[in-house]
Amino acid sequence: MNRRLPHWLKKDIINTEKTRLVRKILRNSGLNTVCDNARCPNKGECYANNTATFMILGKNCTRNCGFCSVNSLPPEPVNPEEPQLIAQAVQELGLDYAVITSVTRDDLKDGGAGHFADTIRAIKHLNPDMKIEVLTPDFQGDKNAVDIVLEAEPDVFNHNMETVKRLYSKVRPRANYERSLEFLRYIKTQNPEIFTKSGFMAGLGETFEEIQELLIDLNNAGCDIVTAGQYIQPSKANLEVKNYLTPQEFQSIEDKAKKIGIKYPIVSPLVRSSYKAREIFADSNQVF
Repeated sequence: MNRRLPHWLKKDIINTEKTRLVRKILRNSGLNTVCDNARCPNKGECYANNTATFMILGKNCTRNCGFCSVNSLPPEPVNPEEPQLIAQAVQELGLDYAVITSVTRDDLKDGGAGHFADTIRAIKHLNPDMKIEVLTPDFQGDKNAVDIVLEAEPDVFNHNMETVKRLYSKVRPRANYERSLEFLRYIKTQNPEIFTKSGFMAGLGETFEEIQELLIDLNNAGCDIVTAGQYIQPSKANLEVKNYLTPQEFQSIEDKAKKIGIKYPIVSPLVRSSYKAREIFADSNQVF
């Protein structure tokens, strides 16, 4: 059943000199962003602030998560020049904080971990003071792949849970709830100083009690930063929205997260995992 988008989820289109510059740089470089490929509602705002989340390893995903609008098609060849192209784009944009994510590449032996590491190093070679956040897939639970990324020294390591345990088979049919929790837990055990981060969506039919269980599990896994926002159906081919939570309900989730012990919960209807990532990192440094 289609549901009308409530007013608190509607955003004006931002078209300024800055947003046009970011689009031009990204277009000329031939790079992919999750902003465009996942149809993020905050794209204009982020572009206006000279930021973007780069999506490496092509634009075709080897999985078919029900919430995601990224293409589920045969994967593309890995571009060995991509890390350097991203580093150059980051420099041209004048960024001091970069977010790197990817499609899932189950076809690659290391799941693309080496390409993540190469991208981190290429960026830091041009700007050693650059802060870098990675948002990776689960690498099918391969801890050696996690180690490869950690060795490149990202400042924030993000892996999204996306939804509550009961809905995994429907929302993330080729992922595993416990495997993703262990993924986050392992990062923290290998490097207790690194900021770990995860995010999930609300509005897919979960209960508040199930959200509370997820928050407890994330806290027990040592997750420092948790983002939560409203699921918005990106296309008719994706899962339907079961309900739209009010801003007050999101505030209740944030309050519960703090009570459970999450150090830095970022919760509101339009929050996405990479939304205002630079500001969140700066603020979290003051909190921890």
